[in-house]
Amino acid sequence: MRHPILMTLCLGGALAVSACDKNPNADVERAVSELNVIDETNLNDVMLTVGDPNEAVTYFQRAVAGNPERIDLMRGLGKSLIRAKRAREAVNVWTKVVDSNEATNEDRVQLADAHIRSGDWAKAEAALDTIPPTYETYKRYRLEAMVADGNKEWEKADSFYEIAAGLTTKPSNILNNWGYSKLTRGDYPGAERLFGEALTHDRTLFTAKNNLVLARAAQRKYDLPVVPMTQVERAQLLHTAALSAIKQGDVSTGQALLKEAIATHPQHFEAAVHALRALENNVSNG
Repeated sequence: MRHPILMTLCLGGALAVSACDKNPNADVERAVSELNVIDETNLNDVMLTVGDPNEAVTYFQRAVAGNPERIDLMRGLGKSLIRAKRAREAVNVWTKVVDSNEATNEDRVQLADAHIRSGDWAKAEAALDTIPPTYETYKRYRLEAMVADGNKEWEKADSFYEIAAGLTTKPSNILNNWGYSKLTRGDYPGAERLFGEALTHDRTLFTAKNNLVLARAAQRKYDLPVVPMTQVERAQLLHTAALSAIKQGDVSTGQALLKEAIATHPQHFEAAVHALRALENNVSNG
């Protein structure tokens, strides 16, 4: 009674082996193919984050040439071109990505970014206008704020800066940009507040420290703010305050600040020395 069952199992096994024998390498090839995809993905990620940006551009250009239908490779090329500071080329790539059937809202943000970097603010605004308001990311609103700034739409700019700051865990740079916007508008107290807030999130951001000194100097507050700074930074900030004082006609204050900057710097402070000599020559000739 058991022999028919055993014969059936054997026959089934023989058929299975026979089927495999038709393509004995199928499983191996499939496994290798999957491994190649994994390896390629890892390599793509590496090329986007480390190494020479121009090498990454070359890598993705070759990849796109071999696989022109691969939108993920086009995205890699676009990002690499931005890293390599080749914005105009990046615009062409991101335009192709956005025109594809696989385009996402993030692709449209990337296109707007490339337009801004290449100086075409009108096209950047047009690209941002194609993105629905429900798509809320830090980068999207940072770019919206920059465009509004360029159009001198201050209320919109402030709103976008505020939204962007709330969408990141590291808002120091966006707060610094917002403060600089206030500085260019002549809102010096508002700028001072934002630069100070930026430094509470990143005590090492020298740009915010320098901008903070500019905002205070515009209000004729030439003493340095109480923020963490190295000796070199202190000398540089004194130099900034000095030049601001001189520009506003407070020449004697500027002269004193230049001397303090030179004395504070641990090395020879060429820029401050040159400014002081020029100032003293003007005074003696005037």
